[in-house]
Amino acid sequence: MNSSRQLIGIRGEDIAAQFLAKKGFRIIERNFKKRYGEIDIVAIDPSKSSGPDGTLVFVEVKTRSSGEFGNPLEAITSFKLKQLIKTAQFYHLTHPDFPDLLRIDAVSVEIGLDGSVEKIEHVRNLTS
Repeated sequence: MNSSRQLIGIRGEDIAAQFLAKKGFRIIERNFKKRYGEIDIVAIDPSKSSGPDGTLVFVEVKTRSSGEFGNPLEAITSFKLKQLIKTAQFYHLTHPDFPDLLRIDAVSVEIGLDGSVEKIEHVRNLTS
């Protein structure tokens, strides 16, 4: 990945983490990497619908600097989703103190040519 794309990705992950934190999510970890894959954000969703201890949420962030390549979420393939599931399962097994309810979400971030945030979309539960 070239440095320009890396910078856009890092900016998108920063924006997504701030967005989720404002929604009440507690950010636990970022850029968790294992041989199965990488999880951009690990967080706890404390909402009442998430159970008494909350839900452990694994978030894939997709960022685009313009709309010409389509919706960023279209880049999440079935292969990528399988990698996310394996990595999330591994994370859960190695972190038993976190909630037992698990969910995989996605956040898409669209950044304008001037660097401004044009759109943020949070999709809950990619596996349902």
